[in-house]
Amino acid sequence: MAPALLLLLAVFLWPILDYAGLSLQAQSVFTGLKPVPVGLANWERLLGDGRFWQDALQTVRFAAVSVGLELLLGLGIALLLHQRWRGRGVVRSLTLLPWALPTTVMALGWRWIFNDPNGPINGLLQLLGLPTLPFLASPQLAWLAVVFADVWKTTPFVALLLLAGLQMIPADLYEAFALEGGGAWQALRRITLPLLQPYIFIVLLFRLAQALGVFDLVVVLTGGGPASSTESLALYAYLNAMRFLDFGYSATVMLGMFVLLLAGAALLVLSQRRAGGGAS
Repeated sequence: MAPALLLLLAVFLWPILDYAGLSLQAQSVFTGLKPVPVGLANWERLLGDGRFWQDALQTVRFAAVSVGLELLLGLGIALLLHQRWRGRGVVRSLTLLPWALPTTVMALGWRWIFNDPNGPINGLLQLLGLPTLPFLASPQLAWLAVVFADVWKTTPFVALLLLAGLQMIPADLYEAFALEGGGAWQALRRITLPLLQPYIFIVLLFRLAQALGVFDLVVVLTGGGPASSTESLALYAYLNAMRFLDFGYSATVMLGMFVLLLAGAALLVLSQRRAGGGAS
């Protein structure tokens, strides 16, 4: 385990420590891009930054909704692909295509689809004599568009992991349960879902980490707009560093996002332990 741990320390711990040191400094155009120690001033600014808390709420809401939908849809797709039927292998391969696409390419495609008035969706609405929808100009519709695009891309990843878990469940359990008079719905509740808990935990851990750090999808699809309604914490940190050249505060925002990620991971671990204790 030593090489793997050293790699993790090099990839994750060192940048975090570097950010922690930078968050205690002011490094911006006002300091000539030279680091100046300021103590906890950046953290005090963060606590009073309304835009940070707005983006944090938006990021958490996006992660909760998108990951929840992906889990439900991924479970349904995994159950379907786990059955034996003709053409299953071809459908499995096609299912992975959205996940295999680069996020920027996928986001550009959805940006064209949601375009007003020249996108396919609004074109169809015009053919039907219905008013077009400003998908990327309305805060509510733009947020829904980001969630929809993320769910479309990453649901196959969730389905793949859950399908691997389904294939690890012995078929004898279902046969014995059926002999005792159990139905399909009861088998799902009493056999499938309990035995899938470790895989569901892995899915939630991976996807929450990715969703809380969403960046490229938002940048390409909406740019964080309109009026910062789809702006994520990662994009806010990027804007502070690359647009405003405020590297000290950008590092503080990144650490705030990291604390949020740790809190989400801790809640998942606690819920998993409680579920395991209840099952035992």
